Amino acid sequence: MADHPSQPSAEQREIAAEQAYVDVVYGRLEESTKAAQALAREGYARGHVGHEGGLVERDAMVYQASKRIAALNAAHEGLVFGRLDLRDGDRRYIGRIGVRDAEREVLLIDWRAPAAAVFYQATAQDPAGVVRRRVLRSRGSTVVGVEDDLLDGEHAPDDMVVVGEGALLASLSRARDASMHSVVATIQKEQDEAIRAPSRGATTIGGGPGTGKTVVALHRAAYLLYVDRRRFESGGVLVVGPSGVFMNYIERVLPSLGETSVTLRSLGEVVDGVSAGAHDRADVAAVKGSARMVEVLTRAARAAQPGEPTEFRYFYRDDVLRLDAAALDRLRRQLVSGQQRNRAYGRVQKTLLDALWAQVEGERALEKERDEFDKVLTGDDAFLDFAAAWWPPLDPVDVWESLADVEVLRRYAEGVLKRREIELLAAAWQEAGGVPSIEDVPLIDELRYLLGEVPPADEDDDPFDVKQLMSFEREEQASRKQRATQSIEDDSYAHVLVDEAQDLSPMQWRMLGRRGKYASWTIVGDPAQSSWPYPDEAAAARAAALDGKDEHFFRLSTNYRNSAEIYDLAAEVAHATIPGADTPDAVRRTGQEPRHVLVAPDLVHAEVRSGVRDLLAAVEGTVAVVVPAARRDEIADALAEEREEFDRLRVLDGLDTKGLEFDAVLVVEPDQIVAESDAGWRTLYVVLTRATQLLLTVGSTRDWLDRIGH
Repeated sequence: MADHPSQPSAEQREIAAEQAYVDVVYGRLEESTKAAQALAREGYARGHVGHEGGLVERDAMVYQASKRIAALNAAHEGLVFGRLDLRDGDRRYIGRIGVRDAEREVLLIDWRAPAAAVFYQATAQDPAGVVRRRVLRSRGSTVVGVEDDLLDGEHAPDDMVVVGEGALLASLSRARDASMHSVVATIQKEQDEAIRAPSRGATTIGGGPGTGKTVVALHRAAYLLYVDRRRFESGGVLVVGPSGVFMNYIERVLPSLGETSVTLRSLGEVVDGVSAGAHDRADVAAVKGSARMVEVLTRAARAAQPGEPTEFRYFYRDDVLRLDAAALDRLRRQLVSGQQRNRAYGRVQKTLLDALWAQVEGERALEKERDEFDKVLTGDDAFLDFAAAWWPPLDPVDVWESLADVEVLRRYAEGVLKRREIELLAAAWQEAGGVPSIEDVPLIDELRYLLGEVPPADEDDDPFDVKQLMSFEREEQASRKQRATQSIEDDSYAHVLVDEAQDLSPMQWRMLGRRGKYASWTIVGDPAQSSWPYPDEAAAARAAALDGKDEHFFRLSTNYRNSAEIYDLAAEVAHATIPGADTPDAVRRTGQEPRHVLVAPDLVHAEVRSGVRDLLAAVEGTVAVVVPAARRDEIADALAEEREEFDRLRVLDGLDTKGLEFDAVLVVEPDQIVAESDAGWRTLYVVLTRATQLLLTVGSTRDWLDRIGH
């Protein structure tokens, strides 16, 4: 019998019933938050009891209470998202965190708990005891809709209501904003299998564009923290992505799942104290990323540094003692033999004294013996100044900066890099003026490990602190020591998650390998989208970073991001230009075919502005204009008025679009994007797959379209 117009519909009644339950859960959440806040206040009060034990109790209580408050606050948005009606009549609600009532009865099951796994794994072919699976769509704490899957109609009660057309397609149709959102309510079976893979070894999540690799990997990080919190929270979880833009895009996902203790770093921010946001040109990046740079940097770390003294003369009694360049070079090799340069810092004074004492021949000097000799020299500023100048603690950034001198670089790179490559690197470093690129960060990190740390010592034991320093000298030496002794002991993590792994250079793999030596890994990538031109070299570096760990492979096969019209075009590019490309199946159609506009070069700006206006009017969400890297500033300036008016408009180059998605994308001069690097076709493939609804290309040439037969 149909609902009377004045009566609520079946769907409205279902929403109201779910709202009543959700209100109970939120009420309990508020009680838990108040309890955690009270615990924090009690912890602060313990700090006033007047003894050390009180301070320890305070710190522990406040720390735990603060973590709980953060988790409760982060989970507030869309706390309850799922319901299972089971064949035995049981009913389970699934949410971002677990919630119990005052009697410790379960109100809400954490999505990571074993009891919640069936929410993702049950299918119509294998219901696993589930009759109906329901997704609750909410805004804040308000239920605005429900979407049901009837998995076992044979055992459904006669009065069971089934609402909607499916939660997954409903979520795919909503407009994108500036952040990635959790898909915890719509995870599919093949995705859930990757999320719940064994925690040991390395789990690789592969698949083509739009298959949800990134968000699945982030949900996996949250899952691992749930099942083995002590291990992963104490050891740390590091999430590494390709760019700052990407990290800003994903930063809300883990907090929304109740996890706030994960370290998120872009590739340009992996090394503490160093930050880089720009890429080098493709030809420069290919040299900096090559494994050959290890030999260049090893030579730089062991060599005499620019400005170091090359000779020392000392008059002692009747002897003239001398260390020339050759002798100093021998001593340098002796000091660094099997040891990092900075680790040898404490042995420098004795090594020099041994070499000088070996030259003493005069009777008066020999009568005084070695102790007197050491006392005289270590009390003489001439010797101390020389020792400090010859063997200062080295800062890896300073050594890296010295490579901008083409003669210095040529000395270290001779026989390793080609002459053109040496000139290319030196020119790039000189142009950068000491500002590191993303590709420089692993080089600086390599130097950190090649140079090592200065052994800890009391100031009174420092062999170079005997002389009285002027105030400015003390400040300079303290600053140098602080930089040079920055700890590398804190680099390791219990789990490393790396996204867009297909782009990693050998040097970047080495950088991450040092942080994941004892870790389990989650590796996300698609070779067809790689911007690194030498896959065999990268594969060898990847294997070395994983160091024999067991590997588990998962392939995601369905493209949820792009409309089929858009992905069909991108797949044509992939099939024509990228051997072996993994092209997934797109699941939805919009009826909107990609458009291509060909204009004269002097009309490109006007056509781009017109196209941007059209796209902004057509979609509610984000719009990206993707340009050749060399023209980014030019196009951004041409769109200054639109960028000022619409905060949902972005101008990006191809590499910066990695991992992102937008409702509409306008690609400027596709042929120029292809021509930028040896991986240009792969970059264009990535760019074309960023759009979820509308795609427009504007160019002055059409070679790329001819290549795919359009």
